[in-house]
This record gives sequence, structure tokens and C-alpha cells, in this order.
Amino acid sequence: MGIEISVEGLTKSFGSQKIWEDVSFTLPEGEVSALLGPSGTGKSVFLKSLIGLLRPERGQIIIDGTDILQCTAKELYEIRKLFGVLFQDGALFGSMDLYDNVAFPLREHTRKSESEIRDVVMEKLELTGLTGAEGKLPGEISGGMRKRAGLARALVLDPEIILVDEPDSGLDPVRTTYLAQLLIDINAQIDATILIVTHNINLARTVPDNLGMLYRKKLVMFGPREVLLTSEEPSVRQFLRGSKLGPIGMSEEKDDAQMREEQAQADAGHNDGSPGEDEVTGVPPQMQPTPGGPERKGEIRREKRVAEMMDTLPDSAQEAIRAEWASRGHGGNGKHAAAATAGATTRGTGDSASTTGIDDHYGSDEN
Repeated sequence: MGIEISVEGLTKSFGSQKIWEDVSFTLPEGEVSALLGPSGTGKSVFLKSLIGLLRPERGQIIIDGTDILQCTAKELYEIRKLFGVLFQDGALFGSMDLYDNVAFPLREHTRKSESEIRDVVMEKLELTGLTGAEGKLPGEISGGMRKRAGLARALVLDPEIILVDEPDSGLDPVRTTYLAQLLIDINAQIDATILIVTHNINLARTVPDNLGMLYRKKLVMFGPREVLLTSEEPSVRQFLRGSKLGPIGMSEEKDDAQMREEQAQADAGHNDGSPGEDEVTGVPPQMQPTPGGPERKGEIRREKRVAEMMDTLPDSAQEAIRAEWASRGHGGNGKHAAAATAGATTRGTGDSASTTGIDDHYGSDEN
């Protein structure tokens, strides 16, 4: 099973330039999360901080009970073995062919024989659609193929934590969907904790269990997808629509005069090319594991949390969440949302009535 990552009061600067400050949240174990935000808000910096490549000035990063900002180099080395990382550009060794690039972590961190290593490497290359390309150098293949090779290398140690920086960078939309499906299937199979940094709004709306957003050097929000997708927070709503209307401008933020002018243009009928409100309302269905694969426990755990916090959410958010749940079975297992929503809506009519529906649907806390 994946490992929880707890971040407390994290602050990072480069010289006098503050990247972000006082960032605190917890990546739930065994779930897929995504970190969003305008360009230049330090999302990739945050990813590199999680594995100790960059060192924030203040705060804590607790992984498997160890604060990696206070641990020894030997302890950090051991913690890093828990990770598989797909960097934005693939970060392959240019002098090695794809086979040796993917095999590198196995040779570095295991005592497997070359025969065992070959079996693992070829399995991961097949998984990422690179069978037949193992003898090519990174300079001889496309950016998208380098990205997929980087993912194959990230997976060879069957990591408990997977970090993915801009998975759609260099990939066409079809292969981006295949890669997203692969991440969901991996999460279903090994219950790994996955964090994706992305600008891809379709991926953000349909793949992760949890969403977070960095803006103006702060973490604006972090929580279950249902909560952020129904949020009325202006910067979150604007980003998830890809609209000009809102506080985010060409620079990091815009002034009130510009916001009023753009709103007046919209009211007068100007189309900025972003989806209309009716196209992005509610909670879209989440990508499910490939049929025939295991049920994804991370989705079940997340939906249980949402059901338990339902009464604390705005009425409009509750309505949107219940509508999406009613349209399908929770966790893709054919059980309908009526059980969970019945438990949430009867809350307050008695302790047994307020929890029975949720527990009947989700089972024990061991899930």
C-alpha cells in the first residue's frame, strides 16, 4: 500500500524570491492527487522538495514517519527508494539506450540477476508502449517516447509513491489518456500514492482523487475532487474553466479595474473561448480502472471521506455531488450511491441512521 505524505508549514525561496510559504496538507495514502496552479507558482519545485532534491527553508515533510528535512543522508537515501519519479522532460541518460535507462534503478538498488532485470524492464517497456524501441538512444526518439520511457523507469521498483511532473508534456491527447489510464490502473493494482503536477484541466477534472492548487505563493485549497470541483473559490473556479474571468491574469494576478473590464466584455457577449458555466458545473465522472482489473481502494476511501463531510459543504456542492453519485455505482462496483447519500441525508435523525448508509456501502475502515 502507498504511504501518506504530510507537509507542514513548508516555505521555499530562491534568494530574495519567495516561491511559496506556509504550505500544509496531507497526501492520503494509496490515492491519486493532482497539484494545479498557474505557470511559475512552484509546482515542480514542490515535487523536487518532496524527494529532497531541493531543501525548503522552513517546515516539515514527513514520509513513513521520517522528516526528510531533518534526517541523515543515509536515511534520505532509503526514503528515496520508496519513490518512482517521472520528471517533466523524462530525465533520461543521453548516452544509454532505453533498456539501460529503465534497468538503471534495478542495477543500482537491487541484487537481481540480469535475466530477472530483463524480465522487469521488458514488462515495463511493454506497459508503456515501447516494445521494440529498447535499443534506441533518447536522442533518437520523440519527446513523447522519452516521457513514456521515463515512466517505465519510474515503475521498475514498484514504488509506493509515484511523482509525475506534467505527464501530458510532449504527448498527444490520445497518449495522454493512455498514460492517465495507466496511472489509474497502477493505483488499483498496488495502491500506490500518486501525485501529479499538471496544467491539463481535463486530466485534473477526471483522474485524481484529490486536487490542490498553488496561487500567489500559497496553497489555496487541497481536498477531495468533489470539494474542489464544486468550489466557489474564484481562482479555483477560473483555473478549472480556463477562463479569463477571475483573479488570475497574464502575470500572476490582475487588478480590480482589469477584472471589471473583462467582466463587462463578457456581459456584452465577448467569447474568450473558455467553456461556458453550464459545461463545467457539477462533478464529472472519474476515470475508472480498466475492466477486469482490481477495484481501486483509493476511490472508496476518498468517497467515504466525502460522505462523512457532506453536511459541512454548501448546498449547491451537496446537490452536485449527490447527482454524480446517483448516476453511477461508487467505486465502479455496481453499488449505487443511494446507500451513502441516504446515510448523509439522514444525519441528525439518530446516530444509527446517520452512519448506517455509509458503512453499508463502504464496508469496514480496513478499506
